[in-house]
Amino acid sequence: MADIAASPIDVLQAAITRGGFAFVHGAAMRDALARAGSLSDWDAFAASWDALELDTYMADRGRYRRRRHAVYAAAADGAIVREPHQPHFQSLEYNPLHGDIERWFAPIAPKIGDGPSMRTILGFCRTLFGAMAPAAKSWRVETHQFRIEARSGELGRPTPEGAHRDGVDYVLVLLIRRRNIAEGTTTIHALADRSLLGSFTLTDPFDAALVDDALVYHGVTPVEPLDPAEPAYRDVLVVTFRRD
Repeated sequence: MADIAASPIDVLQAAITRGGFAFVHGAAMRDALARAGSLSDWDAFAASWDALELDTYMADRGRYRRRRHAVYAAAADGAIVREPHQPHFQSLEYNPLHGDIERWFAPIAPKIGDGPSMRTILGFCRTLFGAMAPAAKSWRVETHQFRIEARSGELGRPTPEGAHRDGVDYVLVLLIRRRNIAEGTTTIHALADRSLLGSFTLTDPFDAALVDDALVYHGVTPVEPLDPAEPAYRDVLVVTFRRD
């Protein structure tokens, strides 16, 4: 766990450089984001996960994942600009279940994608990841709203492909909320032999995992409902930065 109370960028940079990842408790992450910008629309931002659309590309034919997607261009010291809507693409090297196809997901709503919370999160990431890669002049940024649902008889699989890399430079996974679920443990694995380097569970809003995608694999265990009669889900925002 990274203690970012004093200087979040420096502490996180050191933790990620040293071990390939960092876990940040929600209270500390929220404070760091609030210092970076406004979170004035957070309630509406979090509520937007209720309007995600079903992911119809699931190779296991599961109906437990809902999502929306948006792409941005981020200059090292300039504006972060939303790009025209486009597909999400990964090669089979990084996604053996869903690779080598263009996957078109519903776009993140403009009010959410251009709102204060999203802009603050993206700005914070650019500052952090830019400090780790000072030679980068621009970034391709992808944002993914995910809801993983769990039902009686059907586990929700946040990473159906297992421990994996995303084929980018850096990844932020930010918990928005979780309801009526057990498990969903994030695991970090060594690049050489996939041995376990660490594990933690995102349980509170703003709990965050930050990953250097070139150094480690990451995955999340399936979630299951605590009470099968009630809605059960895990909402996260995933942000990836790739040097453009």
